Amino acid sequence: MIEFKSLALSDREWVTHRLLEDDRQACEYSFANNFLWSDIYGVTMAKEQGCLIFQFQDEAQSRYTIPIGAGDRKGALDTLITHAKEQGQQLALGTLMQTDLDWLEQHYKGQYTVETDRDDYDYVYSVEKLSTLSGRKLHGKRNHIARFKDGNNWLYRDMMPEDAGECLRFLDLWKEAESENWNDEMENELHINRKALRSLADLVLDGGMLYKGGRLVGFCIGEPLNSNTYVVHIEKALASVQGAYPMINQQFVLHNCQDYEFVNREEDTGDEGLRKAKLSYQPAHLVEKFQARFEL
Repeated sequence: MIEFKSLALSDREWVTHRLLEDDRQACEYSFANNFLWSDIYGVTMAKEQGCLIFQFQDEAQSRYTIPIGAGDRKGALDTLITHAKEQGQQLALGTLMQTDLDWLEQHYKGQYTVETDRDDYDYVYSVEKLSTLSGRKLHGKRNHIARFKDGNNWLYRDMMPEDAGECLRFLDLWKEAESENWNDEMENELHINRKALRSLADLVLDGGMLYKGGRLVGFCIGEPLNSNTYVVHIEKALASVQGAYPMINQQFVLHNCQDYEFVNREEDTGDEGLRKAKLSYQPAHLVEKFQARFEL
């Protein structure tokens, strides 16, 4: 039987090495993402035959990643199938890439069904495009940034671990500003934002802070995801300050993402407003994700 354990900060190096061996594109394939959401989705991990397997709870059902890394993937998945049978569960694999489906088709043809959900697709953008905001379709973004820069009383700087307190107080202001629209998903988001700020150094995350008139109006947190992509995990700004969101977006990319070709800005979770906002930045492509259910 596979032994799953809670994620600890001491697991970060081993987990990150396994993830980099696969060079995966989806935002879920980072240690920080899983560590930050572990309280909410019950994320645990296992080491099996040189591979990493994440387990998480989804609508009261256990779901697993395909074995990740350069170890014996088929041996690890065979063991996971046996584990599910012994638990009396239907084996559900989540966050699969198209390459995973190709591999499953080669080794387990006819043993599973596949589903997908557009709400889970990640938005991936060109670093060059987010840096320059060039082109007619991004003219509105450039205008908002120009208005933000009026008065030349703005500042962007890197976030340090000791800035956590200031950013936590900012989150209280953000919650107050969003009070009329507050819901359980936003409460979960607030929880992981606070957790990220308190663990910035331990998780080796990058952060940036944006000021207008001496007041903090936004911050952003992210990290390298794979060999050509940087992922933005958190972006918060005061919507009441014109241009704060496009400005923190652009400044963070200019300061942190220039060594990469793409920026992954995660999914929209089916939120219509968020989908419209993410599409307005003209993504280079979407990362499709799939689920596979094995008939045991």
